[in-house]
Amino acid sequence: MAAKKKAGSFWSFAERFEGDKVVWIIVLMLFLLSIVCMFSSSSRLLAEGQSRVDVVKEQCITVLAGLAILIILYNIKNIKVFRVASSFGFLLSFVLLFLLDIRINTSFVRAIEINEAYRILMVAGVQIHVFEVVKVAMVMYLAWAVDSFKRDALPLKNLSAIWRKIIFMYAPFLLIFVMIVPGSNSSALFIGGVMFIVILLGGGNLKDMLILGAAGIAAIGVCLGIYHLSGGEYLDRIGTGVSRIFDNVDYEKQFLESERNTLPWQKALDKIRQPYAAKIAIKEGGVLGKGPGQSTQRYVVPDISEDYIYSFIIEEYGLVGGLLVIFLYISLLARGSIIVRNCGGDNFAKLSVAGLCILISGQAFLHMFVNADIGPMTGQTLPLVSHGTSAFLCFSIAFGIILSLSRIAYRRIERETREADPLVSLHESGVKSEMSSSLDDLGAFEDSLSDNNEV
Repeated sequence: MAAKKKAGSFWSFAERFEGDKVVWIIVLMLFLLSIVCMFSSSSRLLAEGQSRVDVVKEQCITVLAGLAILIILYNIKNIKVFRVASSFGFLLSFVLLFLLDIRINTSFVRAIEINEAYRILMVAGVQIHVFEVVKVAMVMYLAWAVDSFKRDALPLKNLSAIWRKIIFMYAPFLLIFVMIVPGSNSSALFIGGVMFIVILLGGGNLKDMLILGAAGIAAIGVCLGIYHLSGGEYLDRIGTGVSRIFDNVDYEKQFLESERNTLPWQKALDKIRQPYAAKIAIKEGGVLGKGPGQSTQRYVVPDISEDYIYSFIIEEYGLVGGLLVIFLYISLLARGSIIVRNCGGDNFAKLSVAGLCILISGQAFLHMFVNADIGPMTGQTLPLVSHGTSAFLCFSIAFGIILSLSRIAYRRIERETREADPLVSLHESGVKSEMSSSLDDLGAFEDSLSDNNEV
């Protein structure tokens, strides 16, 4: 009996575990996939004197840190905690982007240039990828702002509704969008698109959304104007973005026709090296892949552990591995929609879950499109898989919030089920006797049919 009880308690652990179990499976599978990929992805990750085991140890520490953050957030049972924290999302994003845009350079905080762009702050020796923080922070902030507006809980109640919308939603949207542009055009467009969708899902009316979209386009036009008037001295990332979209130079032809080891040959090689090697990796992967640690393109693509990790997954694990990754992110969208439906009338919870699921899945598919050479390079990583501590921890926060809110939704469903009145109560006066009478009449009717058949 004791053995049965022990076994029963073991197998019932999953049943007692609250929150969306499918999301738990998704995040744990992504955690494991990141460890496996870091083991064999790129020798570029190896510092002097390091082995691949050291890289795996570092990734395991990152995964454990992400899991700890996720569990802490998951165990927050009061949604007010997320509301209060989200209200500071815009302030946090503004401060980080401001320090990045002014190229701060002090002993404690320093902006770092990587690949001719400023995207990282070094704070007390710790690297913070600013755009990854801003993504999650602004989704949560706008969820709070839209929900507070609907509940008439925003500050400055003496102002009209439209001015409160402008101050707390539309102005932060445009300001953050413009502040991201100097560091990355693609990140500005992606984060701006996610923010726009959150406001739209929150019930933004058509007129306001059209005005907001037009303001965003006008902001892009102003940035282009500044870039051209300054001769490319300011907002130089605008020029990079324009060249990626409108550059019609056939670099493959230039590479083949240029003399080897000349400047034109090297320039063309630099342009085609990563996208072509990524496509080669996808082609060579086939159905089942080459197997773990057998990738050859990891020696060709410098950023294969970050910007091109999906092509690496297909090369080593084939079409099967690639489809599994796609399935995980599609499943997240599907489960997110179910969680949203079960959040009842809580608009903050609905917008938070919807916005974070769209953010994670949207970035994942944008990463896959770039790996398949569909559209220009964006530099967006594969959430919870690509190398990068800041990005990994930020997406762990996002998953932790989703799981916590799914837990709250789960409790709400259980409570409503317990409190709901039964459709039919046998203890109500007269109901039991009426049901018995109906059953007797049905039995008599069946007996009469049987007698007629015998005749």
